[in-house]
Amino acid sequence: MYKYYFLVFYKEYNQFLENIQKLGVIHVIEKKVKLTSEIKEKYGTIEQLEKIIDFLEKREIKQLEDLRLESDGINIMNNVFRKQKELEILEQELEEEKKELKKAKPWGDFSHEILGKLKKENLFVRFFIGTKKKYNECLEKGNIVEIISETENQVFFIVLLKDDEKAEYELDEVDPPKISYPNIKIKCDELEEEIETINRQLDEIAARDIPSMEKTRMEIMESLRFEKVKLNTAKEADEKLMILEGWIPSIKKQLIDDFLEQNSVHFYFRRAMPDDNIPVLLKNNRFSKLFEPIGNMFSLPDYHEMDLTVFFAPFFMLFFGFCLGDAGYGLLFIVGAGIYKLKANKQVKPYLSLIQFLGLATVIFGTVSGTFFGINLIQTEVDWLEDFKRFFLDPNKMFNLALVLGAIQIIFGLFIKAANQTKQFGFPYALSTVGWLIVLLGSVIYYLLINLNAISPNSVILYIVLSAGGFFILFFSDPKANIFSRVGSGIWDVYSTVTGIFGDLLSYIRLFALGLSSAILGFVINDIALQILGSSKILGPVFFAIFLLLGHTLNILISSLGSFVHPMRLTFVEFYKNAGFKGGGEEYKPFSK
Repeated sequence: MYKYYFLVFYKEYNQFLENIQKLGVIHVIEKKVKLTSEIKEKYGTIEQLEKIIDFLEKREIKQLEDLRLESDGINIMNNVFRKQKELEILEQELEEEKKELKKAKPWGDFSHEILGKLKKENLFVRFFIGTKKKYNECLEKGNIVEIISETENQVFFIVLLKDDEKAEYELDEVDPPKISYPNIKIKCDELEEEIETINRQLDEIAARDIPSMEKTRMEIMESLRFEKVKLNTAKEADEKLMILEGWIPSIKKQLIDDFLEQNSVHFYFRRAMPDDNIPVLLKNNRFSKLFEPIGNMFSLPDYHEMDLTVFFAPFFMLFFGFCLGDAGYGLLFIVGAGIYKLKANKQVKPYLSLIQFLGLATVIFGTVSGTFFGINLIQTEVDWLEDFKRFFLDPNKMFNLALVLGAIQIIFGLFIKAANQTKQFGFPYALSTVGWLIVLLGSVIYYLLINLNAISPNSVILYIVLSAGGFFILFFSDPKANIFSRVGSGIWDVYSTVTGIFGDLLSYIRLFALGLSSAILGFVINDIALQILGSSKILGPVFFAIFLLLGHTLNILISSLGSFVHPMRLTFVEFYKNAGFKGGGEEYKPFSK
């Protein structure tokens, strides 16, 4: 990366910014500045637009081909806000009316006007709710009683009384509904119609105007980026000289140099210094680029560190396959993602490719362990499989394979750590790590040679290997310190590394455990399904197929989650630690349209 300083006259500054925005290669260095009210307002508008777009997209209305891209997204947003408010008020009103409707329904149709006329004639209509027994008691007293409606437990009735009569009933007297049932029903229907009309209008907006709102959102974001760059510009010479700082990747240096020369812009540049906060631009091949989103979940590498994506990608793929460990499931991943790719957009296709690679690893480990849709191929009596069974690995061998893969990744991580230390601080700082590699690899090679009868057991060779490695570990753990501090640091390094590596290695057993649990679940699903099949000649095959489908779908979902999370943990904890990865890098984000 190169750090550039641009010096531009204030009258030419906006044009300069527009030009470099079109160029899209400068990562502008942001300073600790207070955002203006205008920028805050734009952030608020973008947030509101995103909420409205999300609200409209959830209506799942098919987009119309006749798009009105010229429409003002802000007006559309405000219109939707108004309709949302109206909808909210109408729905609250409808809810209240429905409560009144429920209360009025037992009393049917009546007129407050008639009740008023009766009252003038000293006749009072009283409303009661009671049980059938209480109603009969009331009837036996000789009153004029009329049932309006009744349910299984309650009777809704009225009693006609004169002014000098008193109702001495042990019943619940209620006030008559303010509006009769038919009138409330009409009002509810009107409210529902209004709600339906607004919903129809919102559907039309969702089908027609989302692209316009997206366009407005993008325009505001572009304007916001422009304003933020201006805000991060230093002003000198009575605010007539604009000074902008930014980072340019080495591969794009010639592009910006040509532009500056053509436009006669004053500038100077320098190479990145160790103390600079330099943005990171990852450069990976097509395969490892698929795994960048996984690495970014933890952190981008520091500018001076090595990017570990290309190194952890093959391991992650293998570990996922080890954990899921069913060749049938892997084939589903490959075929399913392949079919979806035919209709998927450009942004989704890399994720589908990643799924296919993970599926490929699952096929490999499912084949190695002899598992296909929960069927244990090792124990299956099929003639054509007999010749291949010797290639399958039983659980004991799979357990050892998990530890071997773990050991390989840990030692590989130490090699990367040595390269990282050499790159960042110089080779002397990597000697301690080299010492550990001598100890670990030397010991492994020594015992392998003995087991292969290549050499006879000779403790002198082993002591030489351990002494050589131990010398580097004890005296180069901290090259800048004095001799006593180096030894103290080396002893602490021995303690922490020995205990750490042992714990890290055991952590890889999870690969075996997850693969085994996935396979066992598959076996159990098949076993239960076979029992269902034999339970009935007619319905058995139907429920057999349904259970197999649901059972394996559930197993795939559960096991895939674990197969993704645990390799991620092995990458971020065990591998990153042994590779000396620190992270904390800032992403390179060029100022562009």
